[in-house]
Amino acid sequence: MSASLTHDQARRILDAGIASAEQIGQPMNIAVVDDGGHLVAFGRMDGAIKASIDISTRKAVTSVLMALPTADLTPLVQPGAELYGLEQTAGGMVAFGGGVPLFRDGDLVGAVGVSAGSVEQDVTVATAAAAALEG
Repeated sequence: MSASLTHDQARRILDAGIASAEQIGQPMNIAVVDDGGHLVAFGRMDGAIKASIDISTRKAVTSVLMALPTADLTPLVQPGAELYGLEQTAGGMVAFGGGVPLFRDGDLVGAVGVSAGSVEQDVTVATAAAAALEG
């Protein structure tokens, strides 16, 4: 199998994210990108705030660029921390939770970004969506 994310896999991840968002009752914007940070699938649920369209995509791209969940970046970008100012690079990275990298057999194949709820809700939905890659 290719090291890249297929459209079918991206749709499965998107659908799992939508199901998780419905389960917690929070409409979300969900972006799935490939290993180059290019959009493969996107969904804006009815009622999800429009500002989060861009934020969800930036979370996914940030997660690919850093090969980390965006939540892991939060302590590193605080004033005085080693990556302070990171959000101003690469076209605007996002350093709070909701972006989760997608790995297959140890290879980074993409990421999912979720936005429109609280950070905790975004992380919950992104984590559930990412789990669908192996499903």
